[in-house]
Amino acid sequence: MKIVFFGTPQFAVPTLEKLLNHPDFQVLAVVTQPDKRRERGNKLTPSPIKILANAHHIPVWQPERVKKDAETLTQLQQLDADVFVVVAYGQILPKKILKMPKLGCINVHGSILPQYRGAAPLQWCLYNGEQETGITTMLMDAGMDTGDMLLKATTPIALLDNAQILADHLAVTGADLLVETLLKLERQEIKPIPQDDSLATYASLIQKEDYNLNWSKTAIELHNQIRGFYPNCMTTFRNQTLKITATVPLDSTYIQELPTQLSEKLHKIPDLSTVTHRPGEVVNIAKGLGAIVQTGEGCLWLREVQLTGKRPQSGWDFVNGTRLTVGEVIGNWERREQGTGNGEQNF
Repeated sequence: MKIVFFGTPQFAVPTLEKLLNHPDFQVLAVVTQPDKRRERGNKLTPSPIKILANAHHIPVWQPERVKKDAETLTQLQQLDADVFVVVAYGQILPKKILKMPKLGCINVHGSILPQYRGAAPLQWCLYNGEQETGITTMLMDAGMDTGDMLLKATTPIALLDNAQILADHLAVTGADLLVETLLKLERQEIKPIPQDDSLATYASLIQKEDYNLNWSKTAIELHNQIRGFYPNCMTTFRNQTLKITATVPLDSTYIQELPTQLSEKLHKIPDLSTVTHRPGEVVNIAKGLGAIVQTGEGCLWLREVQLTGKRPQSGWDFVNGTRLTVGEVIGNWERREQGTGNGEQNF
C-alpha cells in the first residue's frame, strides 16, 4: 500500500515508525509543518516527524499553507498514492487533497468521536475530568473531525495522568489502530460509520488565559486544569510567576484512587475537610510532601512546581528552598479582593 504521511509533533512519530517498519506499506513522502524557531538560541528546529523521515531518507515537503501551495499539490497528485494518513498535522486539508488517494484520507484522532472534535482533545478531556478516552480512526471529509468513523480503541484515565502521559500512551495506541485500520480497509473488512452530530463536543485551541489558575475553583477543578494543560498552568508567588505542574486533590474519594504507597503517605496528613481559609492560602506543610493549599472547595497538595528560571522541583524541595510558611498566600488573593483582576499573569 502506497502512503503519504501528514504529521508534525511527537504524537505522530509512533504511527510513522509503524508504517516505515511494516512490510505491507510503502511511505512515498511526508508532509509536515515548516521548521520553527525555538526560544533557546532562536534556531530553526525541524518537527519530530521531519527528523524521523530524514533518518529514513523519505522525501519531506513543508508548505506554509498546503492548500495554496501549487507545487506540493502537483507532487501529491503525481504520487498516485493509495491513501493519505494524517496524524496531528496542524493544517486543514482542502477537498482537492481529500479526493486524491484511492482509499481516501485516514485521520488518527485522539478522542472517542464524536466527542472532543478539534485541536486539543486530550487536554480538554482531562480538563473536564473524563475517566475514559481513546483513539478513533476516520475517513476525513471537509469538516472538522466530522468524517465517518472506522475503528476505535478506548483507554481509562488515572487520577495522576497528565496531557503528556496520556499523549505518550495514545500515540502508541493510535499507531497500532492505524495499521489495523489500513489492513482491514484494503480487505474491505470495515464499514464506515457516520458520526452522530447531536453527540458532538469540541476541543478548541488552548489560549494563554487557559493556563491561569483561579484558586476559588474547587480542588478537583484545579487539579484537572493543571494536568490537562501540563506543563503550563501558573499562578503568582511573592511577585513572581510560579508554574504548578503536578497536584493531588486531598479528598478521600480521590486519595483511594492513588497508588498504595502514595495514598498511605497522604493519610498521615491531618484531616483538612473542615478547613475554611482563603483560596490560595497555605494551610499545612506536610513533611516530605510539601504545601497544602486551600481552594474554593477542598485542599490541594502542590506535588511539583517550577519557579521562573528554575527547573521543576518537588513540592517538598519548594517548601525548603523558599522557606514557605503556613498562612502565606499563593495567587495574590489580596489583589483579587480589591477587584483588580484575578491576580494571575499571562504566560
